[in-house]
Amino acid sequence: MQVKHLTGALIVITFLVIALGGVVRIYDAGESCPDWPTCFGTWGFDVSEAEQAVWYEAHPDEVDSRGADHRYTTFQLFTEWAHRLLAGVVLGPLVLLNWLLVRRDEELGSEAKLASSVVVALIVWQGAVGWLTVRMDNEHWSVALHLGSALAFMLSLIWLWLAAVRDRFEQPEWATFDPVLALKWRSRLAWLSAATLFTLFSGAFVSTTAGANTGCGVNGLYDSWPLCNGELLPSIDDWVLQSQVIHRWLVLAVGVALLVASYLIWREGEGGQCGSTLCKWIWGSTGLYLVNIVIGASYILSWDMVDGYLEYLSLVHLVLASLVFLVLATAWLGSTVAALQERRL
Repeated sequence: MQVKHLTGALIVITFLVIALGGVVRIYDAGESCPDWPTCFGTWGFDVSEAEQAVWYEAHPDEVDSRGADHRYTTFQLFTEWAHRLLAGVVLGPLVLLNWLLVRRDEELGSEAKLASSVVVALIVWQGAVGWLTVRMDNEHWSVALHLGSALAFMLSLIWLWLAAVRDRFEQPEWATFDPVLALKWRSRLAWLSAATLFTLFSGAFVSTTAGANTGCGVNGLYDSWPLCNGELLPSIDDWVLQSQVIHRWLVLAVGVALLVASYLIWREGEGGQCGSTLCKWIWGSTGLYLVNIVIGASYILSWDMVDGYLEYLSLVHLVLASLVFLVLATAWLGSTVAALQERRL
């Protein structure tokens, strides 16, 4: 098996792990397995409510944050169990196998070998952060750290894939960046990527904070979105409960920055065309970002007094936000490599 094929598979699996983590969150199953790496002391997920009660009695320090009487359904337990299985049993061993393949492939250079070592280090770090998240009962900062580590891990896999295809002279056109544009745009892409990531973290904070999702009201179009409780610029009295307002301001600021970047890179094309690879990446990320704004608005407007929000929209919102960051970060990574190669010539 070639390194580029296995690395590509690992990128897909990692994105599935991130999406499955979102499923865990929207079904409120983040604490459904209170211990780690086992689940209620077992390696399975079929733990009855009676068995959960017995385990909590034997481990009073691990009682759920919602109270000693809170119990989880089999489906909730399955989502957390499946998330751990895919990350620990499937992804982890394949990462180690890939590391060995890189070491044995004489066509791969030092960059690919360094990238593979970073991938291994980050998968170990991600496992430690996963354990910490369980121990901290899904505190806001631990959830954000877990998500951020997962995205960093996926970006390191993309770096490894890019290095592997370059070493084999198999780099596709869509991953080949103009070195002149790369020199000019890589720092801008770094700022755009960082801003998008910060916005993603703010959204994760909102989704994991009780009451924050309804911080702008549930009165439907205009009053709840795009306005917040009927106001364009509401005052901030509680930074936690009104974190949705802050998230919206960040979303607007980053959206404007992406539109400006799209316009500027388009102006640099010949004949008003978005012909460069970098232009297509920036336009693609901007398009995804604008679509995700609509998804976020749809989630807010989906409120129903009986059923609450349509939580699957929250999952789509998370996945698209992660994808926007990864597109921008990949463009930054490819531009940085192209710029460094240009300077060496």
